[in-house]
Amino acid sequence: MTFRVVDLFAGCGGMTLGFEATGRFRSIFAVEFERPAAATYARNFGEHVAAKPIELVEEFPATDVLIGGPPCQGFSPLNMRGVGLERRDLWREYLRALDQSAPSVFVMENVPELLRSAEYLAFREAATELGYQVDGRILNAADYGVPQRRRRAIVIGSRVGDVVWPAPTHSQSGEDGSPRWRTFRDAVAGLPLEPDGHNWHRSRNPRPISIERYKTIPGEGEGRFDLAQRRPDITPACWLRKPTGSTDVFGRLWWDRPAFTIRTEFYKPEKGRYLHPSEHRPITLREAARCMTFPDEFAFPEDQGMTAVAKQIGNAVPPRLAEHLAQAIAAMLDAGDEVARQEDRQLSLVAA
Repeated sequence: MTFRVVDLFAGCGGMTLGFEATGRFRSIFAVEFERPAAATYARNFGEHVAAKPIELVEEFPATDVLIGGPPCQGFSPLNMRGVGLERRDLWREYLRALDQSAPSVFVMENVPELLRSAEYLAFREAATELGYQVDGRILNAADYGVPQRRRRAIVIGSRVGDVVWPAPTHSQSGEDGSPRWRTFRDAVAGLPLEPDGHNWHRSRNPRPISIERYKTIPGEGEGRFDLAQRRPDITPACWLRKPTGSTDVFGRLWWDRPAFTIRTEFYKPEKGRYLHPSEHRPITLREAARCMTFPDEFAFPEDQGMTAVAKQIGNAVPPRLAEHLAQAIAAMLDAGDEVARQEDRQLSLVAA
């Protein structure tokens, strides 16, 4: 049996991709405010995406599963002080869609801080009143075969029984017999070290001073502190004035560890640990997409700029994580259908 999915705040469709990859779900409707991301969604899944603010969607269709992550700026510690209340309140639109579409199961994704927020407590209470059992956990995408350490809050609500969570498939040490976390080396296997520009295997063109800085810190795991120690003359003054904190800024990745969290500006090493493990450049958009588990066949339109595509990649739910969530949810829905069938049989026997 195939179940219907509605994707809110859909971005380019990372969560939809994971759900459809199971063969048990099909997307029937999506909402995405940013037009480049909506265009990418339409390119890969069809034209059933509303490219407008969710507040302007008057009616949401009936569905089996509702998925999506309200924008996280209001919850992220990186920028929560600089965002307006209207960005924190978009969970209310998710709740409106939940009420109208009446799914059997819903999934919400956000940054870990969501689960400690007053907004989450209000959402959980409202969803419970609608008849859902609600459970929230923090999952690390690396535990599910994603070559990236990415911790995210996942909230699942169910009207078909207890919430079921996917069991981790990988572990950091492998001591429990499971495969070790997938690494950056695993993710980029087959890609040329020198970006060829094909299929977004391209990075920002750095200035000569940036390249000199890259060459000053050639070792895996090195970063701005090593740069300051070796070449204070080419180290930005703001870094020299801040001898602690921001430990991952201008950092190199390791070949044999997962990538760090891919954010929207991963093409700027000044924003985090986004330097290639051995090459004197930031990671490319294709390398970042691989770290998110987007297959190379997933089309990011070539007529969009680097900034737009990078934002879509960094904001996405890793499709492989979404696929494991979808498998657990399919099992919940199957069990719910079996219970309903048994109840129907019992009613038939009583009527007879």
